[in-house]
Amino acid sequence: MTDTVIRAENLSKRYKIGERQNNVTLRDVIANFVSAPARLFRARKPQSANGDANHIWAVKDVSFEIRRGEVVGIIGRNGAGKSTLLKILARVTKPTTGYADVRGRMGSLLEVGTGFHPELTGRENTYLNGAILGMSKKEVTRKFDEIVAFAEIEKFIDTPVKHYSSGMYLRLAFAVAAHLETEILLVDEVLAVGDQRFQDKCLKKIGEVRQHGRTVLFVSHSMMAIRRLCTRVLVVEHGQVSHDCDPMDAIAGYVTEDVGRSYSAQASAETPTITSATVHVDDGSLLLSVQFRSPFPLVPPVLGFVMYDPMGTPVFGTNTRIDPPHPEPQPSAAGHIEVLIPTTHFRPHCYLFSLWLGDHYSDYCSVQNALQVELHDDTSSKLPPHVIGSLRVPVKWRYRPAVDLPQPHGGS
Repeated sequence: MTDTVIRAENLSKRYKIGERQNNVTLRDVIANFVSAPARLFRARKPQSANGDANHIWAVKDVSFEIRRGEVVGIIGRNGAGKSTLLKILARVTKPTTGYADVRGRMGSLLEVGTGFHPELTGRENTYLNGAILGMSKKEVTRKFDEIVAFAEIEKFIDTPVKHYSSGMYLRLAFAVAAHLETEILLVDEVLAVGDQRFQDKCLKKIGEVRQHGRTVLFVSHSMMAIRRLCTRVLVVEHGQVSHDCDPMDAIAGYVTEDVGRSYSAQASAETPTITSATVHVDDGSLLLSVQFRSPFPLVPPVLGFVMYDPMGTPVFGTNTRIDPPHPEPQPSAAGHIEVLIPTTHFRPHCYLFSLWLGDHYSDYCSVQNALQVELHDDTSSKLPPHVIGSLRVPVKWRYRPAVDLPQPHGGS
């Protein structure tokens, strides 16, 4: 028996620009979901893939397989087609061409409120979702207390969900999707609605789902969450899967895709501007070089930078306010600032630089992920930086003999 639980073949979805999608009723949702565990979701009538200026392909010729127990992250820019792809797999949207073969009970959390009926209470929606997934009332009852406790809405469980806040809606929706006994869980970027504590709680729960051998597809813009949870990542660009690889390789390529070793911008007639910047390795140090222009003298010019790893974690940063140069620069409306950063304490890795420009009084210009540079060192530890961190700090180890502890007195 094959371990493949999701197989997509040449999936495409075309939308007509300006066309509204038909509303999906509760009856439609139930009709779509109450089916055999193995279901082939195929386009009714394949259409020409050529399209025209009045149409846009949200997903185009996507093929992949996902095996049982995999946690697969899906990343990409806004509008890349990630959410449309999940909606096709969740049977919410029909593909224009191609098909998706999904084998097993599926739970999905695509948008806040998807699958909930606003007139029903939280309790009724929980049982309704269980029924849609093909579960008995007894199965849902067994999980019900866990769901309510996780969602933290005990006082409101018998209130119609149309009165819920977006946060309450999200908590219950995620709790239902994660606790009901489905073999496959689809999660879109909805965790951003919750606060940080609840996001961490959700990520921990997804980790537990993974440990029980369930399959998870997880769309997120959080590279930390992708790295923490996923065993594999699909990178989606312009409706197509451009990479299918290890999470670290996928994240590094995705984050640094549009970032180079140089940066340039047009000077502004109104505010100070970083007009160009470069970074490269120079005799054991990183040489960061920045040029600026300003419509008025900066008193004095202040440059700051922050180095990040590909996960977006700050590694090191400083600026000329807290670490002033000697001698201090004179007021200037244009100039060139260089800083040497020793590489001794950095592990081999790809690092990104964000820059900002100001003076003694204000900050005027900032550029996120302006530059990147890769450090290499064949003599370093073979453990990757995401396991042991990006900094390599000298430490002193000390071994001491064991201390004999007094033995407890035995009772009489």
